[in-house]
Amino acid sequence: MTGPALRVVGVDASGAERVRERLAHGDDPVRLLARHGYTTNGPVSVVAEADPHTVTVVYEVSKGFGRIGDDDDVPRDEGLELGPGEEPVVLQRVAVYAIVRSSRGVLLAENSALTNAAGTWGLPGGGLDPGEQPEAALHREVWEETGQRVDIDRIGTVTTRHWVGRAPSGRLEDFHAVRLVYRGTCPAPTDPVVHDVDGTTAASAWFAPWELDGLPLAAGTRELLADVSPGAGG
Repeated sequence: MTGPALRVVGVDASGAERVRERLAHGDDPVRLLARHGYTTNGPVSVVAEADPHTVTVVYEVSKGFGRIGDDDDVPRDEGLELGPGEEPVVLQRVAVYAIVRSSRGVLLAENSALTNAAGTWGLPGGGLDPGEQPEAALHREVWEETGQRVDIDRIGTVTTRHWVGRAPSGRLEDFHAVRLVYRGTCPAPTDPVVHDVDGTTAASAWFAPWELDGLPLAAGTRELLADVSPGAGG
């Protein structure tokens, strides 16, 4: 495991806490809540503690059984070959990203050759530094990758992805990505610039809603941007 631990809390409409549990490797918050007999429309807040570094995502829940899903079959990278006795390093990474909008459109960052998705465009963001608060990490990452100062409105959703594959370094990993996706605005947009040179971001840019369909977007990004498409009013 790397970075902060992640805790899921469910509160009902009266504010009473109904669920409090650490998110296990490979698990998903909605699936966790469903196992306890609750459904949710999404997270309402995020709080963090520095020592030990823990991020808590709070969901408003109601009684009811949602679809729990199958968490037994972990996908593997296509064509993955393991060496004799090779075992994956188990990693859970909590990261923050933002859907940032301004008068110039939506802000995206292009993945560099240091990633497994070079040339694709995704949301600006990245992992938390030790002890770092999620919103502080988001401000830092957006500035490093795009040079923009943004206002964070709220937490929008939490997505997870679990797979076994090789990192760009060649290391075999059992990787659990947990992404806290915020919504934000940029009141004074400028021409984006990448300050973190030679990192995982090759370029950054503002895109009008009607330009999104023609972009090679990173996995899961198109779904997150669905409500800024032309059909949703841009």
